[in-house]
Amino acid sequence: MNTIADPLIHANRVAAGRIATVCGETRHTFSELGSRCRRLGGVLESLGVERGERVAIWADNGHRYIEVYVGVPAAGRVVVPLNTRHAEPELVYALNDSGARFLLTDRDPGKLADCVERVIRIPDEYESLLAAADERALGEGGEENDLAGLFYTGGTTGASKGVMLTHRNLISNSFHFMAHVPHQKTDSILVMAPLFHAAGSNAVLGNIWSGAKQVILPTFTPEGALDLIESEACTGTLGVPTMLSALAEEQMARPRRTHTLKFIAHGGSPIASGVLRRVCEAIPSAELIEVYGATELSPLATISRHEEELLDTDRVRSCGQPMLGVGVGILGENGCSLPTGEVGEVVVRGPTVMKGYWNKPEETASVLREGAYWTGDLGYLDEEGYLFLVDRSKDMIVSGGENVYSTEVEEVLYRHPDVLEAAVFGVPDEKWGEAVYAAVHLRPGTEGVGSEDLVAFCRESLGGYKVPKGIDLHDEVLPKSGPGKFLKRELREPYWEGHDRAVN
Repeated sequence: MNTIADPLIHANRVAAGRIATVCGETRHTFSELGSRCRRLGGVLESLGVERGERVAIWADNGHRYIEVYVGVPAAGRVVVPLNTRHAEPELVYALNDSGARFLLTDRDPGKLADCVERVIRIPDEYESLLAAADERALGEGGEENDLAGLFYTGGTTGASKGVMLTHRNLISNSFHFMAHVPHQKTDSILVMAPLFHAAGSNAVLGNIWSGAKQVILPTFTPEGALDLIESEACTGTLGVPTMLSALAEEQMARPRRTHTLKFIAHGGSPIASGVLRRVCEAIPSAELIEVYGATELSPLATISRHEEELLDTDRVRSCGQPMLGVGVGILGENGCSLPTGEVGEVVVRGPTVMKGYWNKPEETASVLREGAYWTGDLGYLDEEGYLFLVDRSKDMIVSGGENVYSTEVEEVLYRHPDVLEAAVFGVPDEKWGEAVYAAVHLRPGTEGVGSEDLVAFCRESLGGYKVPKGIDLHDEVLPKSGPGKFLKRELREPYWEGHDRAVN
């Protein structure tokens, strides 16, 4: 098995003169990308960053992000990508929890500067350090089970969890995807999904392995994405359903030449068949591919190819079949396999299963059992192994491809002095798939506090996608079970009426 250094070493051997990255007016060949990553290794050494230490990056997509993404773990350190949609308290927690001493960023660090030994500003300071550094060989002394990245995702207890992914995890996942969707040197892949997600590593590593050109969109807009697809003759891309919907609408309104696009992969949340139809109509050259997984799975587990051929079948609702090298089963609470068609928890095995949660042994033990990852998703397999999701056993909402744990939002609501009870759940949303919603019972005698006030209060501590889109104020106490747990199913039922599954 390889380390993350190997895709770059391979590309330097077989595609040195080919374009590796395009970002704005900047183009780098694989030879240049390799040199910059080796010099980044020299920078880390000169700064005294030891092997295994964490280095954080908080920035928009760019060619420098790819250099950090690959160069930090290739030099034996651990990259910590921070979500640019997170609020300051969430970012402070991730930095403190990870123990990162260095932060690379393209924006004002604010209070984050107090969490680290040094902030390196992108681009100016980063480029100065790179220019002065000596090159260091990549991959020397690295092992496949060494930690490569810490990816922070939501937590069931309110605090984010650092998902520990090894070189083996990430390399295996890129191989699995390429086995289903072969990449070639002649490909031009649009990078429009944010690189702070683990899915970004899958795309980046696969593209480097194959010597394909990566065309980087710093921040997503449908206009910007379609302009790059046309100007760079892009052949493939990966995004979330909201991006696909926006691409289809923009292409129908102001068409570009998109005939070079061979595939559009999407994941992060289920996609509506109506959105698939619009994408097929707007960009008929592209095969539509759905992928399902979790950050804890590096992140892909199943794949559904040629969705355009499934539009009039029940399988358009499925997440596809297990990827090569990945085992997907449906287990009951006792850990026994369930028969075809019976609903249970989706459990995944294989080389892509995470090492665990950073500094959280109890949470790790709750989801990793005998090497398998219990996803918290409820679903069933049909007779040909297609996976269908029907609900979530974890208290989680997926909005626009981002995971939101209800407890994270509830914890913030409970900080408000007038909130007595708060229950957070997901409701269907045409644009985002699901939206965060809350039911709140205020303390007796409270006056002058409305839903808008509570939403504004949440916005002070939470990333925008975690802030409730609506809050219902209840005069009575919220419904509870015998042990005193909120009956969230009862609270959300009215919103899901007419839907055939409780995930969207």
